[in-house]
Amino acid sequence: MAKSSSQYVCQSCGTAYPKWIGRCEACGAWNSLAEEAKPESAPKGLGPQRSGRRIEFVGLQGQSAPPPRIPTGIGELDRVCGGGLVPGSALLVGGDPGIGKSTLMLQATAAVAGAHRTVYISGEEAVEQIRLRAARLGLGGCAVELAACASVRDIVATLDHGTPPDVVVIDSIQTMYLDTLDSAPGTVAQVRSSAAELIRLAKRRGFVLFIVGHVTKEGTIAGPRVMEHMVDTVLYFEGERGHQFRILRAVKNRFGATDEIGVFEMTDAGLSEVLNPSALFLAERRGNVSGSCVFAGLEGSRPMLVEIQALAAPSGPGTPRRAVVGWDAARLSMVMAVLEARCGLAMGGNDVYLNVAGGLRIGEPAADLAVAAALVSSVTGDPVPADLVVFGEIGLSGELRPVAQSELRLKEAAKLGFERALTPQRPGKGKKAGPQPLGVQEIGHLQDLVDMFKRRD
Repeated sequence: MAKSSSQYVCQSCGTAYPKWIGRCEACGAWNSLAEEAKPESAPKGLGPQRSGRRIEFVGLQGQSAPPPRIPTGIGELDRVCGGGLVPGSALLVGGDPGIGKSTLMLQATAAVAGAHRTVYISGEEAVEQIRLRAARLGLGGCAVELAACASVRDIVATLDHGTPPDVVVIDSIQTMYLDTLDSAPGTVAQVRSSAAELIRLAKRRGFVLFIVGHVTKEGTIAGPRVMEHMVDTVLYFEGERGHQFRILRAVKNRFGATDEIGVFEMTDAGLSEVLNPSALFLAERRGNVSGSCVFAGLEGSRPMLVEIQALAAPSGPGTPRRAVVGWDAARLSMVMAVLEARCGLAMGGNDVYLNVAGGLRIGEPAADLAVAAALVSSVTGDPVPADLVVFGEIGLSGELRPVAQSELRLKEAAKLGFERALTPQRPGKGKKAGPQPLGVQEIGHLQDLVDMFKRRD
């Protein structure tokens, strides 16, 4: 009986099966298996095997200095990339549909085109469509070379001929295909193989490669997870559809710090840099409103002040509702449980809504105390003082723990006109001598926060 020349590959994780099944046993996805041709294997038993080529080892100190970084002219993008683009590197940019990935890439290539040769290759749009978008953004006169192509073979043959460009954008990797594979574009095999060919060419020819990738409904980049390991930098372009702010976040960077962010504002003329995000995130804040608290956060090396809003309303029959935007829902449940169990604040019968204003998503535990202050303010009806910023981590016993870079957070708050700060108690060796940028009140337990509102009553 002849062996089957096809296999079924999960489009979520890349696991191969000899026959179709409804649910992938590796990742648990349903109806994700697609039929693909098996890769050809090398014949066995046909004479002696070819011996490998010996490689040479070199030291960390090279003979020549590495090439300088390429500045894009967009300060927020340079910040996230670690100070500019590294020649020979591959960057993967992912984000929701319509969030502005193609706009960012077109503006970046246009900014670099003045001093470097840049190429923009699109598999989704025609050249005339790209020109229309460039004209809308006011970039019609920039020296960006455009092409509409989806064949990786043709792209590699073109870029490998003559003098290579300095920056190349592939928009998007899900539309690229290799004619040596029988699977359709966007499948695991095509995405993995196409990315590998393009990255190998970028390393060999020394140009910067931007790869635009789609994301799944869970928010992760579509295609095999191994693609994120193949590239040097992974950037996520985030933002809420109802807000004009966009966050460019580095989750992996071999040439810079991770968790660094760049803030942009989407306007009619494209993306504009936000040099002072704290001022814009607090621009619509109104004082003397219960349930509102300003959190002094830290995103990478950048301090950032955002408004946290909470609303506790009486619940109807059934299970109370918990709605969270911009924060971890499980962490909200933990803070509420500590307030009820350790501080005696009854919250179980209320519907609770939590929102981080401006569309920013907060991931650090330092926001625990600010969330607790907003919740207590909403329950008691007493507003948090308008000149107060709050930060600190809460433990399960109600104790407050210090967080990193407290001085940097306080300086940013003082710069924006805040006069007081509520923080956890810091150890003696962590305190700096000399005047503080603003008045600091340190508390050791969450009960101290609740007592502050009771004393005001």
